[in-house]
Amino acid sequence: MIRFVSLLLALMTLAAAPAVRAAEDGFLMFGGPIYVGAVGGQGNRPEALVVRGEKIVFAGSLVAARKKAAGLPEIDLKGAAAYPGFVDSHVHLTGVGLREMTLNLDQVTSVAGLVEAVRAWAIAHPGSEPITGRGWIETHWPEGRFPTRADLDAVSADRPIVLARADGHAVVLNTAALKLAGITGATPDPVGGRIDRTPEGEPTGMLVDAAQGLIGAKLPPLSLAARREALQKAVQLYADRGWTTAVNMSTEAEDVQVLMALAAEGLLPIRVDLFMTPEDAGEVLERGPYEDATGRVRVRGVKLYMDGALGSRGAALLKPYTDRPDSSGLLIAQHDATLAILKQALAVKAQVAFHAIGDQGNRLVLDWYEAVLGSDPAVSRALHWRIEHAQIIDPKDIPRFAALGIVASMQPSHAIGDLWFAPSRLGPRRLEGAYAWKSLLDSVATVVFGTDAPVEVGDPRIEFYAAVARRDLEGRSGADWHPEQAIDRASALSAFTLTPNHVDGGDCGVLVQSCPADITVFSADLMTIPQADILKVKPVLTVVAGKIVHDGR
Repeated sequence: MIRFVSLLLALMTLAAAPAVRAAEDGFLMFGGPIYVGAVGGQGNRPEALVVRGEKIVFAGSLVAARKKAAGLPEIDLKGAAAYPGFVDSHVHLTGVGLREMTLNLDQVTSVAGLVEAVRAWAIAHPGSEPITGRGWIETHWPEGRFPTRADLDAVSADRPIVLARADGHAVVLNTAALKLAGITGATPDPVGGRIDRTPEGEPTGMLVDAAQGLIGAKLPPLSLAARREALQKAVQLYADRGWTTAVNMSTEAEDVQVLMALAAEGLLPIRVDLFMTPEDAGEVLERGPYEDATGRVRVRGVKLYMDGALGSRGAALLKPYTDRPDSSGLLIAQHDATLAILKQALAVKAQVAFHAIGDQGNRLVLDWYEAVLGSDPAVSRALHWRIEHAQIIDPKDIPRFAALGIVASMQPSHAIGDLWFAPSRLGPRRLEGAYAWKSLLDSVATVVFGTDAPVEVGDPRIEFYAAVARRDLEGRSGADWHPEQAIDRASALSAFTLTPNHVDGGDCGVLVQSCPADITVFSADLMTIPQADILKVKPVLTVVAGKIVHDGR
């Protein structure tokens, strides 16, 4: 009886509050520039949008919009600018969340600073469990070298310390961690990995690419509770920054479980598209792409690795590194096993995202894709197979992306960081095909942009700025930065909105009638303000499926 009365009272409350229901059903947005988002410039800008439910139902004049928005609340932008929802086409959400929960080393500026940061963390977190952290990058450090086991032994000789480089392709271990991993001078390099050694053959503490697995297998696994906390932090942080969709790479099965649970509980503010690790890609390779009941979580395909990263000299190059002539990088993928995966993906129309950074790595991915897909670009365009990063490309291979229908999934901020050290790694000639957004677009290749967070910050303002300015965050550039590879703002906007929506199987990514109401609002107009001011705008509103998931007004 009590339950019946409670239900009756609830129904009476709903019936007596139509204004509340109407307010939750949508809104009228006006009062600032509204960009439809189609490539081709800044025209066709409506005065107002009307949103009802999850969809845009009108885009046009304010007078007409008010007639169609009777009973809906009004959102006055007060000069802020609205765009189609921004999509991060390459992110690692669990890592983004863990960055907020663990030792973050992205502000460390020297080996000495690294040691002090770890020492402070150890004091604040006493115990015997391993100390783990991420984010260091040595390219600007005065010592001009990687950290070593000896540096970390100064903090602790008996508590394992494992610190990942910013790119996620190398870690440095202290002696206790090397013992935990069972690594000695006699340990061979694993396939696709490297144990850095002293001239005497002893491990320095640096493990590159596949060699990281030697210590990874010995560390405590991430608990489901910690994974959930990390993902909750990440998706809300992304909503707060203005992202409406995140394309999550190297997704583990537990990530899918957590994200689908969050969506079912109404706790997933953004859309998430997933590319699985090869180990956890069995379901998508068997049944093809699928999604949860809410439509917020979509499993797209599998993520593979061809090579490593440029900073740790793991990127596979056609010729040796200029600053290390004895090495051409590392190849991670095995030909026969990988082609078997590609054929499985083709059979069920699953997407493939293939990491490739070096010019050899990119050429091999293009070769292997062509071997499986054939030379008809219509086949691959329908599938939207991708190369993630596509950083260093031999100029002869640039036209192959469009010819084969392969998506170049790139991260503009990599250029404004890497180009301080890339000339020493590559020499001037190879820089002609480095971070070549404009050349790829001119070749009519499909280009989408992302962040690779937590390798980078994960901020849409930084990525947009990097794409159009091709300068670092202080406005500087080097002699070898090839400023002609910067792109115009309309093309940058498309690479964050329209194009990733099409690549992910949608037909919107624009603010027009009947499209999903995914909207990103910044405090000033990215399309017109001075380049340096792009970094100063604030994310004002983030709207996903008609609901405000971030309100910074």
